[in-house]
This record gives sequence, structure tokens and C-alpha cells, in this order.
Amino acid sequence: MLEIKNLHATVGGKEILKGVNLTIKDGEIHALMGTNGAGKSTLGNVIVGNPAYEVTEGCITFNEQNLLEMKTEERARAGIFLSFQQPTEIPGVSMTNFMRAAVNARREYLGKEPLKSTDFLKIMREKRKLVEIDQKLMNRSVNEGFSGGERKRNEIFQMAMLEPTFCILDETDSGLDVDALRIVAEGFNKLRTPETSAIVITHYQRLLDYITPDFVHVLIDGRIVKTGDASLAQKIEDNGFDWIKEELA
Repeated sequence: MLEIKNLHATVGGKEILKGVNLTIKDGEIHALMGTNGAGKSTLGNVIVGNPAYEVTEGCITFNEQNLLEMKTEERARAGIFLSFQQPTEIPGVSMTNFMRAAVNARREYLGKEPLKSTDFLKIMREKRKLVEIDQKLMNRSVNEGFSGGERKRNEIFQMAMLEPTFCILDETDSGLDVDALRIVAEGFNKLRTPETSAIVITHYQRLLDYITPDFVHVLIDGRIVKTGDASLAQKIEDNGFDWIKEELA
């Protein structure tokens, strides 16, 4: 599904990614862990095409397409979704109108007819139940007045509506209490299929107690320096990253 080769990227003229290599197959969940500033969020932003990040070397292939030749909106329509670490407000744009425009743009890309209002509202009701998000929030502007937990649930709700094939969860667990974390993680798990894949960016084991990764990668100084199974995340939880740095020295 996604193949990254020798990826180098800068932001604000500073090189952050210094040769990332990663292959993700259909149905796989890959956890990405590392110290602050290692490049985890940068990788997610490069994949979705954030224009603030410049790729200086390497390539990314998504379902046999050259991802770096695609505009940001084309990547989204093709099925790539980023759950933001800090979701922003969009004043003046209601959640319902925002989601309907986004869903129909993706349907157009897939060669499908736009959803009728009644069908769209029915699907929206069904998807809201996955993350226990209140109907009243749908009448507000996007994320306006939402609590931190409601914003994170809203990200998974949007994922449910758009049905992407590749998702990036960027520290979705940050700022969530135990109950909110469980709801968000369970919502994500209900959306998984053998054809969908994801990168889960996190500092902590607790999210991975709910979303079990097939692989765990450690990113240090812009490179993936260690890969293992789910047990690697627990070892990092118990011992931090110093032992990995010592192995590299």
C-alpha cells in the first residue's frame, strides 16, 4: 500500500527526516515511537502533503502512485487521512456541511454519485455512534467549543465518514482520559478492514493496549533505527529510549 524510500524532508530550512525507509502492506498497523523532535509528526505531514514540509530526496509510493506528484487534496480523495495531534477550529463552517462536502468529494473521486441529504444524514447518525459523539456538535462550526476529548472523537468520526484506506493517527491519545481513549480506540478498531492500514504515532504504550500494532518502529534523529513487534513498545514504556541510543553508539 505505502512504500517510503530514503525520504529526506525539511521544514523551515531545517532537515528533520534524514533517510526514512518504510513499507506498509494492506491491513497492517505500524506504530511509530520516538523522542520529541525525532520526526514522527513530520513524516505524517509529508505523507499527507502539508506544504510547509519540503521533500529534498527520496520517494513515496501509495498504491503504485507517486504520492509526491499528488496535491494535498488529491491524496485525501485517494484515501489518505490524518488525525491531527491538535485539531483546529474552522469558524463559520458547520460540521454537517463540512462532512457532506468532504464525503461527496471523495465519492466523486471514486466515480460515485453524491449522497442525497437523507442518505447522508442516516450514515452520519450511524457513524456518530461509533465514537459516542453528540448530535448537537454536528450543528456547531468544526471543533468550535469542543473539548479536547470531543475534538479527538470528532477526528475518528471524520475517518468513519470518509472511509480512507490509509490513516495516520498523530498522538491521538494526548490529552485523553482513560474513558475517552477507550472510546476513540474502539471506534478506530471498528473501522479496520483487511484492506485498510495505518500509522499510529504515540509516545506511550497505553494507546497500543487498545490498538495492537503489527510492527513498532523507533524514530531517532530523523531515521528509523529499530523495528520490532508489539513487545518493543512495552520495553520502551518500561525503559525509555536510552537503551536504544546506547545500542547505536
